[in-house]
Amino acid sequence: MAELSLQIEPLTDSQQTPFDLLELADPSKAHINAYLESGACYIAKVNSELIGVMVLKEVDSSTIEIKNIAIKETDQGKGIGKALLKHAATISRESGYKNLRIGTGNSSIGQLALYQKEGFEIKSVEKDFFLKHYDELIFENGIQCKHMIVLEKDLKTLT
Repeated sequence: MAELSLQIEPLTDSQQTPFDLLELADPSKAHINAYLESGACYIAKVNSELIGVMVLKEVDSSTIEIKNIAIKETDQGKGIGKALLKHAATISRESGYKNLRIGTGNSSIGQLALYQKEGFEIKSVEKDFFLKHYDELIFENGIQCKHMIVLEKDLKTLT
């Protein structure tokens, strides 16, 4: 089972940024570069093979946000995204944050389900976010991605 040999670690300066994975979740290299500058990138490996990535960035002293989370397409559905979400919650709580935030598109049906199963609750909707901030139209699951659904998890009740 993949979870048994899963290793999650911070990306080091000597390691190459996994843009191929980051772009699975965010098609804008400019956006990725912007949040990588002030965020912390974590990589997930199974048997030394890079299969996942996540970027955390502080919103304020009580809230940290998962700006990007992606799993190699051939490894999706194996619990790796769930493990990254749990890791993000654990390290964020240990760092003193009270809330963990994540945003996703209105068309990201699978992600919306996963995040809610992992204890995230819908906090707000940023109307037309993807129309205003991305040059290309985005379609997923046959649905145009227009709005950002912002979800948040209360880390104070984390078990």
